[in-house]
Amino acid sequence: MSSTASELLAAADIALIKRMTLGDESAVGPLYDRYGTVLYALAYRIVGVQADAEEVVAEAFAQVWREASRFEAGRGSAGAWLATIARSRALDLVRARSRRIRITDKAAQDDPNGSLGMSRGQPDPASQAETAERRRQVAAALETLAPPQRQAIELAYFEGLSHSEIAERLQEPLGTIKTRVRLGMQRLRDVLRPYYFEQPA
Repeated sequence: MSSTASELLAAADIALIKRMTLGDESAVGPLYDRYGTVLYALAYRIVGVQADAEEVVAEAFAQVWREASRFEAGRGSAGAWLATIARSRALDLVRARSRRIRITDKAAQDDPNGSLGMSRGQPDPASQAETAERRRQVAAALETLAPPQRQAIELAYFEGLSHSEIAERLQEPLGTIKTRVRLGMQRLRDVLRPYYFEQPA
C-alpha cells in the first residue's frame, strides 16, 4: 500500500472514530468491515475457540464505541488501538474461562455425588414466585433499551436469528448489528445484575 493510500486510510479511520464520539452508530459498521477479520484472527490465536473469538471481536467493538473519545491519533493508528483492545479482551476471556473451570472443579469436589446444573426436585412456591419476578424484571429491563438495541436482541434471542440474518433483515451493516446486541446485552447485565449475576468482589 502506498504512503498516500495509507494516509487516506488512516484519515478515514480517524473520521469514523470521531463520528462515533458524536454518537453516530452507523460509523461502527465500516470500521468493523475494515478490521473485523484481522481482530478475529488475533483473538482466535489467543482463545482458540471460534465462538469465543467472535465474542471477543464483538466486545472489542463495543468497547471502541464506548471509549471512542479516548483514541489519540498521535499515539498510533486506529488499527493498532483496535488490536490492543481485542488482545486485552481475549486475555480477559481466557482468565475468566480458567476461573469458571476452577469454580466448577471446586463444586464437584465439595459435592462429588451431585449433578452440576441439575435441579433437585420440584420448585417450591417461593421459587416459582422468584422466577415470575425475574421474568418481570427481564421484561422491564428490555424496555430500558434503545429501540434499535431492543429490536436486535429480540431478533437474536427470541427468533433465533444470527447476527448476519439480523443485518440482512434490517438492511444494516453486520458490525452495526453486533455492536447493538453487545451494547444492549451490557445494559441488560447492568440492570439485571442483582437477579442473575454475581456481585463484584
